[in-house]
Amino acid sequence: MAIILIGILILVVGFVIDRADPQFRKYRTTIKTVGVIVIVIGITTASVVQVEPGQVGVQKLFGKVNERILESGLNVINPLVKVVMFDVRTENYTMSAVRDEGIKQGDDAIRVLSADGLEVIVDLTVLYRVIPAAAPRILKEVGTDYRNVLVRPICRTKIRDNAVYYDAVALYSTKRDEFQSRIFSTIEENLKERGLMLEQLLVRNITLPESVKAAIESKINAEQEAQKMTFVLQKERQEAERKRVEAQGIADYQRILSTGLSDRLLQYEMIKAISVSPNSKLIFMTNGKNLPVMVDTK
Repeated sequence: MAIILIGILILVVGFVIDRADPQFRKYRTTIKTVGVIVIVIGITTASVVQVEPGQVGVQKLFGKVNERILESGLNVINPLVKVVMFDVRTENYTMSAVRDEGIKQGDDAIRVLSADGLEVIVDLTVLYRVIPAAAPRILKEVGTDYRNVLVRPICRTKIRDNAVYYDAVALYSTKRDEFQSRIFSTIEENLKERGLMLEQLLVRNITLPESVKAAIESKINAEQEAQKMTFVLQKERQEAERKRVEAQGIADYQRILSTGLSDRLLQYEMIKAISVSPNSKLIFMTNGKNLPVMVDTK
């Protein structure tokens, strides 16, 4: 458009010179020709627009939005049309308690109230994109700042609305996946109605109040101590069982010895032990009938 205006200005100068001092009239044809060429170049340039990959163009003329979108590549348009570019690739919006981690500076985490009345802090990342066919409607109804007008308030509101159905500890542990699936469904529905496609919703972190965290840690420590004590008691029971079995074995051995050894067997074992001795001995023993028996081990 600027080139067209410059061409028109040059053409006007040519007509003015035509009525001015005769010494400049010899340049009027050249100036008019240049003006026409500039206007033609301007019109040609303004009639062709290049849309980059991952974008679509929305045409706007005198405040009226054209429903036909411009695909990536070269497109021929009305030179008076203004083209607004929309990025249709995946975008992310992070709301975090960590400074400089999200788009907004400072603490931008979502603070919600759980079913038991406790304040829980949720860090969230939303992956979304513009539906190409809905770009003209977004421009008419929302504008180009759909991130702050739609994505941010819808996500924060729906997370608060759904968090009230869960206890704080459940949000942190057993119900976390269920909570994430639930808010994904509600946010996806709302964004789709406004021309945005929700691709993924990531609950990055859930922070509980310090009192709840201390109670959870105390419970975990108590459970660990109980498990440790159970192990110690089991070990002691096994040791006691081992000792009982050992004592029973010793008792059985003593009982066998006391009932199974006879005098003859003892005499035999004694003679056998002495016979293998390297020393020569003469031993007198009784035979059970009070008669002496002489044993020579030489």
